[in-house]
Amino acid sequence: MDGVVHFEIPADDLDRAKEFYSEIFGWKMNDMPEMKYVIAWTGETDPESGTLKEKGMINGGMMQRDPEVSHPVITIDVKDIDESMMKIKEMGGEELKAKMEVGDMGYAAYFKDTEGNVMGLWQNK
Repeated sequence: MDGVVHFEIPADDLDRAKEFYSEIFGWKMNDMPEMKYVIAWTGETDPESGTLKEKGMINGGMMQRDPEVSHPVITIDVKDIDESMMKIKEMGGEELKAKMEVGDMGYAAYFKDTEGNVMGLWQNK
């Protein structure tokens, strides 16, 4: 079974969004300018691995809103993005953004499900 591992919040004004979520929920923000991305740490995180110490929690991220990714995204961890994307298309879904490398961490892709929701896929390296 593939699990939910990440969320993303698109924003028109990243500084405003970072302040909103950090002030209200206490999230820690880590800018990654080389990726045009902000990591949102939602709980106590192991500094070595970057994983949350409390089971059941997930971290997320923020990025500039764009036409294809304009609403919050839930990201699902899969063993093989290419295989999962093939199944998504076979079941009536649509690929929005093809598999892309994310630093030395893994790969990401976006798809639209049969209900019009934009979702993410993640594959570790």
